[in-house]
Amino acid sequence: QVRLVESGGGLVQPGGSLRLSCAASGSIFSINGMGWYRQAPGKERALVAAITSGGSTNYADSVKGRFIISRDNVKNTGYLQMNSLKPEDTAVYFCADGRRLYWGQGTQVTVSS
Repeated sequence: QVRLVESGGGLVQPGGSLRLSCAASGSIFSINGMGWYRQAPGKERALVAAITSGGSTNYADSVKGRFIISRDNVKNTGYLQMNSLKPEDTAVYFCADGRRLYWGQGTQVTVSS
């Protein structure tokens, strides 16, 4: 059973930065790729960014130029660097493998002054 554990969420002021981490118990990200999703209150969970097993990335239009997804295959860890954060980025952020078979527990990101 693969386990994903997120960390790095918190409260940040508008314009600030956070880096989320997603540690996997095995090498699932190098096999399946991975993605970051977010869910705001009253809204559906949506893809924020994804990286394939080959390293190709794609981003939601709302975060392009501000967020960067990456992964470390040695550490079996994925990252989401979030810059220039806006209040509308407030949500619970989840990581998942690229086939969405395994999910983390979610980490809260709140952008507020």
